[in-house]
Amino acid sequence: MTGRRAGLRLAAVVGVTTAVVLGTGLAGCGNAGGTGDDGVRVVATTTMLGDVLGDLVACAGGRTTTLMPIGADPHDFAPSSADITAMVRADLVVANGLGLEEGLGDAIANAAKDGARVLEVAPELDPIPFAAAGHDPDEADHEADHEADHEATGEADQHDHADGTMDPHVWHDVARMATTARLVATELGKITHDTETFDRCGAQVAGELDGVDAKIREILRVVPAERRILITDHHAFGYFAEAYDFTVAGVVVPGGSTLAAPSSADLAELVEVIRAAAVPVIFSNTALSADLIDTVAAEVGTEATVVSLFVGSLGARDSGAETYAAMVQTNAQRIAEALTR
Repeated sequence: MTGRRAGLRLAAVVGVTTAVVLGTGLAGCGNAGGTGDDGVRVVATTTMLGDVLGDLVACAGGRTTTLMPIGADPHDFAPSSADITAMVRADLVVANGLGLEEGLGDAIANAAKDGARVLEVAPELDPIPFAAAGHDPDEADHEADHEADHEATGEADQHDHADGTMDPHVWHDVARMATTARLVATELGKITHDTETFDRCGAQVAGELDGVDAKIREILRVVPAERRILITDHHAFGYFAEAYDFTVAGVVVPGGSTLAAPSSADLAELVEVIRAAAVPVIFSNTALSADLIDTVAAEVGTEATVVSLFVGSLGARDSGAETYAAMVQTNAQRIAEALTR
């Protein structure tokens, strides 16, 4: 992607654990030698990062450990003591950053004290604020007023992530994930002193993701401009909207975290937004309870449709979202079908 910042945000911090990916290498890639007998050891916080980096690291003969299990909510997942130990022993821990991993704060701080090394990728991918491109201007104004009210009354705003108002959900833009592969490959090349292998592996994985991005654009081509409207369970699709020319018209849970809770006024306003939308479809998170969304849909009336998407985690076997590439294409297909009915 163009415009990506050059320097990596690399700190002595981290996160990791339970699903280990061992690789024999992708076509055209050799063994990087790594920092141990089994090659370089990388840990990733989310399942999306784990899958993409699993291909990258396996290409170079190393292994990747993914902290979060399938179906975990990145916002509230907390690691075990064994996970923290794995963090410290890894050559590199790759985290999403921008406050996504809300339940890992203490674990990351403790691991940092023990010398763990982490690369946060989201801050390096031209992050956008929650009310940026792809969001309805009226909604952005409403959120600004809402935040001002919180400040005026001294209330703590639970809608923002720990790092502020920047959106951490970068994986919904496949081009940004391709850039992630290149960034991590560059860092691993420095760690292992084998830039040739990791440059080659990073370019291969990034190229494959570029192909996935092109497929998504083809899938979404059938959705006319006037129907490219998204109403989602929380603010997770800002990058998708920016990358693929959609507008996020409303959300069930205000802010970018699934841990926030909407007020009755928030829900009443959302119902009116959905009723006024050209396509009354609510896109929900497969990993979260649908009770609140079902309540909103019932209030809207029989014309409202609820469609499940894979938001913060890959899917289980036979879900159609077992890999990152499958996940984003399945989401695109479901969005296209829902908005062209």
